[in-house]
Amino acid sequence: MAKQPQPISPFKNFFAGGFGGVCLVFVGHPLDTIKVRLQTQPKPQPGQPPLYSGTFDCFRKTLVGEGVRGLYRGMAAPIIGVTPMFAVCFFGFGLGKRLQQRKPDDVLTYPQLFAAGMLSGVFTTVIMAPGERIKCLLQIQAATGETKYSGSLDCAKQLYREAGIRGVYKGTVLTLMRDVPASGMYFMTYEWLKNILTPEGKSVSDLSVPRILFAGGLAGIFNWAVAIPPDVLKSRFQTAPAGKYPNGFRDVLRELIREEGVASLYKGFTAVMIRAFPANAACFLGFEVAMKFLNWVAPGL
Repeated sequence: MAKQPQPISPFKNFFAGGFGGVCLVFVGHPLDTIKVRLQTQPKPQPGQPPLYSGTFDCFRKTLVGEGVRGLYRGMAAPIIGVTPMFAVCFFGFGLGKRLQQRKPDDVLTYPQLFAAGMLSGVFTTVIMAPGERIKCLLQIQAATGETKYSGSLDCAKQLYREAGIRGVYKGTVLTLMRDVPASGMYFMTYEWLKNILTPEGKSVSDLSVPRILFAGGLAGIFNWAVAIPPDVLKSRFQTAPAGKYPNGFRDVLRELIREEGVASLYKGFTAVMIRAFPANAACFLGFEVAMKFLNWVAPGL
């Protein structure tokens, strides 16, 4: 295993992770919109075709009906939340690594990296859950033809008026179920690929841009391979009318399996996988560039 850059600085991870998250949203949001619309489209009436026949049909209809702006619908919520969210995510990963080191120069095993990644998933839920709730509602609003929310802030205000803080944080448990194991896979895979791609005798910090992009992109694919089923349940639950699923994700799961089969848990798979590689490649490249800058301007932080 190639030696990890030392020492680990959770605070540098915080700032560099925020920049990486912004890069991810700009690259990946259009396909995230497609994913959510596919996951939440209503079941077609007997004899009627579905609203969207697949990823490319959804993309075409969104582009024709709403223009490029339609693909970026609801982006304000993740942009507002993404900097602190990814900052906290990478901070949690850095802290998880630091907590498992007995000495500053200890090289962590892959199970330890997985555990550190899971901690980052717990850290991000506080920010992720309400941001995801607002984003999903805004993304499906245009497809329904209704205009209940004028924007992210208006959506948050209405949710709070209707159900208090619980309305804003609806879907938190499902967000945890998605992000804790997926984040463990995400960071462990990235560190594993960096080590594999590092030439003999070189440091992982010297990895070239194409290799960083490849490692980051593939880490995103591994992340979503784990995250898609709970993400489908979360999207359905967060966009459902109040009271539709009194027993939470169990009711959503039963309904999906009963009406659409196990394959329904992988709705939006194509959109997710098309998005995962470039978005996460951009995220990790942004993170590594920001980290090098921070190491240069504040080596002792």
